[in-house]
This record gives sequence, C-alpha cells and structure tokens, in this order.
Amino acid sequence: MEEKTIVCISCYYKGYDFMDEMKKLGNKIILVTSENLKEKNWPWEAIDEVFYMPEMKPSVWNLEHLVQGFSHIMKTRKVNAVIALDDYDVEKAALIRETFRIPGMGQTTHRYFRDKLAMRQKAKDSGINVPEFTAVFNDQEVENFISKVSAPWVLKPRSEASASGIKKLKTREELLQALEKLGEERHLFLLESFKPGDVYHVDSLTFNKEIVFTSASKYLAPPMEVSHEGGVFRTKTLGRYSDEFKALDEANKKVLLNFGLMNGATHTEFIRGKADGKWYFLETSSRVGGAHIPDLVEASSNINIWREWAKIEDALLRGRHYEVSKPTGYYSGLIVALIKDKEPDYEQFKCEEAVKFIPIDYHVGIVYKSKDSEKVVERLDLAAERIHSHLLNIIPPQDRPTS
Repeated sequence: MEEKTIVCISCYYKGYDFMDEMKKLGNKIILVTSENLKEKNWPWEAIDEVFYMPEMKPSVWNLEHLVQGFSHIMKTRKVNAVIALDDYDVEKAALIRETFRIPGMGQTTHRYFRDKLAMRQKAKDSGINVPEFTAVFNDQEVENFISKVSAPWVLKPRSEASASGIKKLKTREELLQALEKLGEERHLFLLESFKPGDVYHVDSLTFNKEIVFTSASKYLAPPMEVSHEGGVFRTKTLGRYSDEFKALDEANKKVLLNFGLMNGATHTEFIRGKADGKWYFLETSSRVGGAHIPDLVEASSNINIWREWAKIEDALLRGRHYEVSKPTGYYSGLIVALIKDKEPDYEQFKCEEAVKFIPIDYHVGIVYKSKDSEKVVERLDLAAERIHSHLLNIIPPQDRPTS
C-alpha cells in the first residue's frame, strides 16, 4: 500500500485521534504547530516529522513564513493532503492548498466556514434564516441598521472561534463606544440582532457531498453565556427520532449543501427563536467541534468523529468508498467547568452514567451516557449544583486586544 503524506496544521493541542488513525491507515504524518506546544503530549509514535511556528500573538502565525517553510517541505516530499485541525487553522490550510495546488478546500470556500460575515451573507442568499446583521465598515449603514433593528445587538469578531470577543450591547451609545474602541480593527467585526432562544449544535461527517453521519445536541448553557458570565458549560444529545433532531438535520443539510462542503467534519450552530419558534443559522466550521464535544458524540453514537474524519481523508486519497458504522442510540451529556484546583476529585461524581472523566488542568469535565434522556439531564443538573457550590472558579472575560 502506497504511503501518503499528510500535513496537519494546528495552533492548538488537538487532533490526537486523527493523527493516530491516519498513521494506522498507513500514512506519513507531518505536524506543523506552534512553538509553545513543543512539550504537549502529541501522539509522537504517529508523527514522522514536526515543524514549529512562532506565534505573533495567540493562534496567529506569520503566513509568509508559513508558505516559505512549506516550500522547504515540498522540495523533498510530495504532500498529498493538508488538514486544519482547529478553526484558527482553516485559513492557514486553505492558503497552503491554493499556493501549492494541493486538493481540498480553497480560500473562496473556506471563508464560508471561517468568516462569520461571509457565512451569514451566503446563508441569507441561500434562503436560510439568519438573525438580522450588517457589516460595520460604514457609519451610515450601522445607523440604518440600528434604526430598523431594535436593541440588544451583538458585536462579533468575524474570525474568532467559539464565543470569544463577542459583546452584547443595549444602547446606541454603548455600540458607538465599542466601535470607536476597535479602531483600525473595526472591519474585522459584524453587528447582528440578539435573538433570545435555545442554542443547538450539529456535528456531522460528509463524504463526496453526502452527509453520512449527524449528531444533534442542545446547549443547556450556551457558550456565549459561559464565556461572558462564567459558569458551567453543559450540552446534551437529542434523540435521533425527535422533531428537533429532524429539523436540525434538514437545516444542517441545507447549510452544507449551499456552502459547498465536499468532505470532512463540520460543527454547525443554530438557535431556535424564543419569540417565533423559528430555526436560525448562527455559524458553521469545517472542523471537529471543540470543548470536548467529540467525547459527547462518541458516548451516544460510538462514532469517534476524529477517527472517522481520518478514514474519510484516507479513502479520498486512495479513491476508495467510505462507509460509517451505524450509530448506537444512547443519550449523552457533557459538562465542563473551570475550577480552583489543578486536578478535581472525581469521587463525588462517580455513578453508573458517568462514562468518562476528562483530564484537563484546572477544569472538571464529565461525560454521561444512558438510554434514558431524563437520567442524563438529572446527572448534569446534579453535577452543576456540586460544581457551583464547591469547585467553580470564574475569570471575567477579557476584551479582545487591538493591535
């Protein structure tokens, strides 16, 4: 079997299972990562070569130097695929593919999975419900928007991962002050209507434009709420035959089809408006979900999204068919919270439904699994109460620094 060379790009410590699976499938793995991650416990037995990039600021590399370094790699190695392991790396990988003509998502399509303004415009043009939004390039356009759309509004970075850097604004004065503070980085943001409602995430796998696996879940504490108010992050899978799952499955298919996704893993978020009950598209990304969501998905379905993504990439390189196993029908729940101690005492959380305790410094992380949906909710609620009472540590959100 011919060995293929895969370059994995990651400015965060993640993708362990992906690289391990790719190696097992008979491929050569080259990792390009941040210099400050040298000491992390990467799957070294699966990695053939590693190259380090200095960070200009968190997650940001000098892209010109990245291209120059990749040119050095290409002199003596034929690279068959470039994989972005984190949301922040999607742009880097697309640039490399375009520059060196390597198959995969290019810079035009990548914007729909990275740039929140581009993805909202694409969704709107495709007839997909989105909260009202506007770019903030032009003062008059901003005035027109806030005169038509009542507060509160949300000012969001176009390219940040998760809920970092988001500001909720209640008055025109707050908005103008926030825009003034952004200075020369104002063009990197967008403004949208704040829609109260329940937030959901859909995690899926696509092979040759066909969605072959879908998991849908409901955030019990949305990322934006946790990011801004501190607290406990919780999410729980939905039953595969529930009306919510069916609606999200259809909405997710519409997004991915219109956005032009061909292959790989995606994490997409929707909100169900409290006022009208409608489903609104929030954002998507061409990567595996963060915050240990893959552990949640695996507990309910027995599908490891990282490893299945590796199998998809391998099948594409070798011109083979890919088929995912039939998912199991469990419910699962995930809880993650920042705590005061480096290592939590998990004794108090042990029970039949607790199937995984996630080892993260200064965090508690637990995955629950059961055939009974209510039992999972009960365990998540009980764990949240204990964490709030005895363990929780809250760090106020930091303003996004301007350069």
